[in-house]
Amino acid sequence: MILMIVYPLWFIVIASFSDPADVANGNVWFWPEEWNLDGYIELLKQEMIWRSYFNTIIYTVVGTLIALAVNIPAGYALSRRDLFGRKWISFFYIVPMFVGGGLVPTYLVIKNFGLLDTFWVMVLPFAVSCFNIIIARTFFRTSLPETLWEAAQIDGCGTIRFFFTMVLPLSKAVLAVIGLWTAVDIWNSWFNAMIYLSNENLQPLQLVLRRILIANESLLGVASGSLASELRSLSEMMKYAAIVVSTLPIMCLYPFLQKYFNQGVMIGSIKE
Repeated sequence: MILMIVYPLWFIVIASFSDPADVANGNVWFWPEEWNLDGYIELLKQEMIWRSYFNTIIYTVVGTLIALAVNIPAGYALSRRDLFGRKWISFFYIVPMFVGGGLVPTYLVIKNFGLLDTFWVMVLPFAVSCFNIIIARTFFRTSLPETLWEAAQIDGCGTIRFFFTMVLPLSKAVLAVIGLWTAVDIWNSWFNAMIYLSNENLQPLQLVLRRILIANESLLGVASGSLASELRSLSEMMKYAAIVVSTLPIMCLYPFLQKYFNQGVMIGSIKE
């Protein structure tokens, strides 16, 4: 099972360093026939790569922090049995999980708030996740005993202090899971940037990589002969290199959160 999961990832890595002809002919299995860095060199020559990489890192860090700041307190509030109108508020969060407003109304809302073509359009409008709020609510309700809150009240602890001093330190699992899910979602996001960002200096890595690969395909359509063969080979190497460049940071982040992820990933399967 480990081999089935790891090998495709490893194949992408070695294919990014291999001649596309060797990959197409099945000569590359566990190690490149001949090391070739042309795909990475050509990809990193693109002017917007480094800027977009920085943009994506900032979007991911800031967006994840904002998402945790709004989703975790909302999930905790919904887990409190003394919250007035708790069932109706929960219903209010559950409905958008199945019914969305649509692209055009969302675009008009973002435009009216003045967020179009700004940094904040990538981190604010979609920070609230109803799914993550329900996950957090389930975790708090099943993992934190009511007696803990009662003991805190006896010692004179208020709701806000209880949340920050006791709930959050005991909730590393759900924080790690929701944080990782959010970070991966923001890191891989390109559609929102394509719709709401026209300023190239604000565009994230995924959108820039998409534009580069599409431009290469366009060049292939007008080239012929040996030039077409060379461009096709370079395009294939750039595709593999783009996959490695765009996924490596998130893959490096996962091992540090794995122990919390393993503990918290089953939260949503617990029924009330």
